Amino acid sequence: MAVAALGGVGPLALSSCALGDPEVIRAKAEPAEASPVAKGADLENFDPCTFFKPDELTSYGVSTQAEDFTLVSFQPGCAWNGKKMDIALQKNEDETVDSLEKGAHDEYTRIKIAGRDSARLIVAGGEGTGGCITVVPAGGGIVLYQLSGYMRDSVADPCGEIEKIAEQTASRLPE
Repeated sequence: MAVAALGGVGPLALSSCALGDPEVIRAKAEPAEASPVAKGADLENFDPCTFFKPDELTSYGVSTQAEDFTLVSFQPGCAWNGKKMDIALQKNEDETVDSLEKGAHDEYTRIKIAGRDSARLIVAGGEGTGGCITVVPAGGGIVLYQLSGYMRDSVADPCGEIEKIAEQTASRLPE
């Protein structure tokens, strides 16, 4: 039920370059020893579905059981359901904190998370709906921490809550 609510914030109105940068595709097709490091290469083996520890998930008030939350192939991830809110974690090897800023949003504010230049994002039309996204650079791409309250007032400060979760865990993300 709330995963459907997160569905509205998953793709983030990503730019068409997220569908496949020709330089990245070419770099991935070349032999490893001859190619430069492709954008997002460190993120390639990162699994958002196994990132959180069970005790962390319990402390956030969500299930320890991950559910697939891959709405588009280039942004895989998982969601965890709770009574008041759901959280989701996705990765995107092609986008950056800078590139997402160019999209249409209700809010895009630069913040620091675990010493990294990150951003608070509320999708267009999402202001006041109980959801928020924290965009954190990782491994040449980005990781998206997402929170969606079941009701618009289920979580008093959705951005503050998801930023707290990101701050506590982002140090484990790929550099």
